Amino acid sequence: MSAVLFVYTSANKTLTGAQTGWYLPEAAHAYYVLAPHFKIDFTSPSGPNPPIDESSVQAYTDTGSVNFLNDETVKQKLANAKKLSEVNVADYAAIYYVGGHGPVIDLPFDPVNGKLVSEFWAAGKVVSAVCHGTAALLHGVDKSGASIFAGRKFTGFSNTEEETVGKVKDIPFLLEDKIASLGGKYEKAEALWGAHVVVDGQLITGQNPASAAGVGEAILQALKGEN
Repeated sequence: MSAVLFVYTSANKTLTGAQTGWYLPEAAHAYYVLAPHFKIDFTSPSGPNPPIDESSVQAYTDTGSVNFLNDETVKQKLANAKKLSEVNVADYAAIYYVGGHGPVIDLPFDPVNGKLVSEFWAAGKVVSAVCHGTAALLHGVDKSGASIFAGRKFTGFSNTEEETVGKVKDIPFLLEDKIASLGGKYEKAEALWGAHVVVDGQLITGQNPASAAGVGEAILQALKGEN
């Protein structure tokens, strides 16, 4: 059975000191699309029990999100999450970065993570993320050393969405601008908070929480196509 690696942040505070972490529906909605088909492992920079964004627990009470919090299998995966440094790329067909403001704080600046993204890319595996998780791919490069975003379409949390939630000062950079500066071609939904998924070869990205299930479906289609 093919396996998919879910990557979570280990950061629990933003630059302003506000509580943060990974965003509940962005893990839950993708997980329940993929779990029936693939083995799924969890990882984070620090390993076990990556911090959840408490505001996402309050904001999302849909069935998938609530089930994820109470799922005994999920609880075990979170409690036994590997450290990024323990990941063997050969064990996985795809990597998926869960969003939340936390991933913008730690993952773009983690050299182990940058190396991991680049190794998945070089191996021709699916590299995917949703919302702020796309920021974690910032230092991924191809075999020539060029950004994996150069000349490719992508999405992630938009400048407008960031401004709307009042979190611009909580993060070190605006995702849309930062990745566009690497040559990425940013796309977004026509409506604020609308679901939007972009597939450009092995790169799969989703714009916001509403896009997580769609990213899961795109990963599923990409991996099923390989079998």
